[in-house]
Amino acid sequence: MHICLRTQVEQDYQTVSDGFTKDLFLKLNPPFPPVKLLQFGGCKKGDQVELELNFIFFKQRWLSDITEDAANAEEIYFIDEGVKLPFFLKKWKHKHRLVKQESQCIIIDDIHFTTPFWLLDYLLYPALYLQFLYRKPIYRRIFKKKTLSS
Repeated sequence: MHICLRTQVEQDYQTVSDGFTKDLFLKLNPPFPPVKLLQFGGCKKGDQVELELNFIFFKQRWLSDITEDAANAEEIYFIDEGVKLPFFLKKWKHKHRLVKQESQCIIIDDIHFTTPFWLLDYLLYPALYLQFLYRKPIYRRIFKKKTLSS
């Protein structure tokens, strides 16, 4: 399955890239399931991110490796791929793209996932889509142009 969401923000792509920190990661997590960040290595190839998802009656670990990162005059990106995933996911690949647009930036969450069963792919899609839709206003608020006070 494929989910692709675009969010235009007011800051330039380098500033946005610098803002992809542990603090931002924590702010992007929706209320459910609650997420405990066990490890945040960063957004460069070789880094890892490990989470614990709390589904009230059970917990699931999620470990992703940053498998690729690159930057050029038009775009900065990094890819996280699931190494240890919750039981309901079989594969996970998330390309985080920061695309230059004049003095602004478009953040693109480009996600490919599969579950153990094709029917579950379709059942899980709306929930995952909403999880990433939740990020759009947060991105816009955090990467809003700073104005000088008079």
